[in-house]
Amino acid sequence: MRPLVAVFACVVVAGCVTSSYKPVSDPLPRLKVSFADAAWDGKTVPAGQQCLRQGGRGGTPPIRVENIPRGVNTLIVEFNDLTFSPLSQDGGHGKIAFRHDGGPVAVLPAVPGETKDLPTGASLEAGHRAGGGFGPGYLPPCSAMGDVYAAEVKAVYKSDKPQENKLFAVGNFTLGKF
Repeated sequence: MRPLVAVFACVVVAGCVTSSYKPVSDPLPRLKVSFADAAWDGKTVPAGQQCLRQGGRGGTPPIRVENIPRGVNTLIVEFNDLTFSPLSQDGGHGKIAFRHDGGPVAVLPAVPGETKDLPTGASLEAGHRAGGGFGPGYLPPCSAMGDVYAAEVKAVYKSDKPQENKLFAVGNFTLGKF
């Protein structure tokens, strides 16, 4: 009975999302992911990069992604609050997709938080699941309680036909504590 309760809680409370990208191998290759802005150090979320409710105008960090396999046309970044269980996985703070035109390296631009107005080449794969009157799209760090924020980057082939979607590689990194 407990597993059924856990699944029900996941669906009702967290709005769990399952991946629609079929892995091309097991294990998947690892992407090398790093910050493309020195203000982000992976230890502390930079000042001003928190949500509007906490006095910030936060956005995603610019991200450098390396070791991108051939066949990838999209990089998806899923943002999570590892400390707060309902938003700790599957892009609890939002998922941003970036078109990728090939090549083993990409630099993803910063994306503003709490808006659907995204830079050219970026689109909202899924908005945050926080509820509570926050703006749409990516939700910047918002706890002000020492929570740890992280992201997972997925290198995918994204098709108009979901059955053709493929997952080629993944990479994780820590944004920092807020």
